[in-house]
Amino acid sequence: MIGIIDYGMGNLYSLSKALERLGYSYEFVSVPERLQEYTGLILPGVGAFGDAIANIRELGLEQGIQDYVASGRPILGICLGMQLLFDKSEEHGEHQGLSLLGGEVVRFQGDYKVPHMGWNQLKISTNSNLPLLEGVADGDYVYFVHSYHVRVKDRAALLATTEYNQDVTAIVGQGNVYGMQFHPEKSGDTGMRLLRNFAVQCEGVLA
Repeated sequence: MIGIIDYGMGNLYSLSKALERLGYSYEFVSVPERLQEYTGLILPGVGAFGDAIANIRELGLEQGIQDYVASGRPILGICLGMQLLFDKSEEHGEHQGLSLLGGEVVRFQGDYKVPHMGWNQLKISTNSNLPLLEGVADGDYVYFVHSYHVRVKDRAALLATTEYNQDVTAIVGQGNVYGMQFHPEKSGDTGMRLLRNFAVQCEGVLA
């Protein structure tokens, strides 16, 4: 079963409905002691980085998430949830993240519309021959809503980008830690395929 981490700032309804459509069981979890019960975790997120990481720490979830990742089981961060996986963010001051992946979250800078909102094409990295991306093609469209983006420290963790006046991190993966800057649950067939691919990886994992 997949655990959806509920720390008060996630887009829980649409994500849970997407998993239901795919036929996968899930539970919302906000107690750190229960994280280890699941074969996969999803960390969603909508809102500001500082508020989100503060909520996670207030609930005592940070160590539980890190212990879960150390167990080798898969975790997926979505939108703000992906950003929280990294070292730090400059959103409304500097905030330390979960440091499960190396990199920092910075604001879009330039003479163009912010937030980045709408459908954009994926550009799959050449090193991205992973089960998570099975059936996903270069040029497939997904749906973004964000004002901040991730500068990844290790390029090997960069699985896909999109173009928004620059190359923008879209999908990351390193070991058992994955992230998607866009909302797969709102990204049509491509998003559902990505969620299914993640859920497949969670199958057969011993909780």
